[in-house]
Amino acid sequence: MTPRHSTALMAPALVWLTALLVVPCGLILALGFFRRGIYGGIEYTFTLENFALVFDPLYAGIFLKSAQIAGLATLIAVIVGYAAAYAIASMPRRWQPLLLFLAILPFWSNYLIRTYAWIVMLAREGLLTQVLRLGGFEGEAPSLLYTEGAVITGLVYNYLPFVILACYAPLIRMNPELREASRDLGAGPVTTFLRVTLPSTVHGIAAGAVFVFVLSIGNFVTPALLGGGRFQMIGNVVYAQFLTANDWPFGAALSAALIAIMLTLLMLQALAADRTANRNHADG
Repeated sequence: MTPRHSTALMAPALVWLTALLVVPCGLILALGFFRRGIYGGIEYTFTLENFALVFDPLYAGIFLKSAQIAGLATLIAVIVGYAAAYAIASMPRRWQPLLLFLAILPFWSNYLIRTYAWIVMLAREGLLTQVLRLGGFEGEAPSLLYTEGAVITGLVYNYLPFVILACYAPLIRMNPELREASRDLGAGPVTTFLRVTLPSTVHGIAAGAVFVFVLSIGNFVTPALLGGGRFQMIGNVVYAQFLTANDWPFGAALSAALIAIMLTLLMLQALAADRTANRNHADG
């Protein structure tokens, strides 16, 4: 296939991404350089105040808190997702499609419905409390809803399939003879996993981790519903600036900062994946 044919095939996707991703992001960035009108709206006077305000300790603290929650959700999702992917890849081939289907089954329902389901689960007299009652628990029901733990749980649940799929791909492509050779040379299961399996699948782990972190740090639905408004993540602040405070320029500046963080992480992950692929090709 000639480069001209390749470009022609990519053209529809490039036009689609440019129109619905690059242009809107550019408009958001441009909006951050203007002032908020006295009664809301936009006053088209150039200023850098909105971007300077992003680094105010108040909003910088919210960014750090959002990164902390997203990072913890990412860590849990990677541990659980990698274990699930490893278990699926270890099963007989005929069972793997069914297990993968079950892993991504939550994606078949609406995000809001999945999040509301956790409200039913974590409420003071919700499903988990009823299970404890059946087990003989008679004390005061624990407060699980509207906590940071509830938000992390919701984020992990909703984004866990991304990690499973990202880790399953390199696990299933891995040459089983490498692990057999490791065991033949006297390495135990733990050593084989740490020195053979894990290094061969680290790019899948990195891809899944970036997916979860990027989607979690900008999330505003889960903190609003499962956090009950008791603490804010940066996505909630952006939402409030556009729809409550009517300060679109500052909301655009916060959005631009969030987009910059996401693009940086995605770029680093892509560079790491490319370097790993080149190393594997050179070793091969």
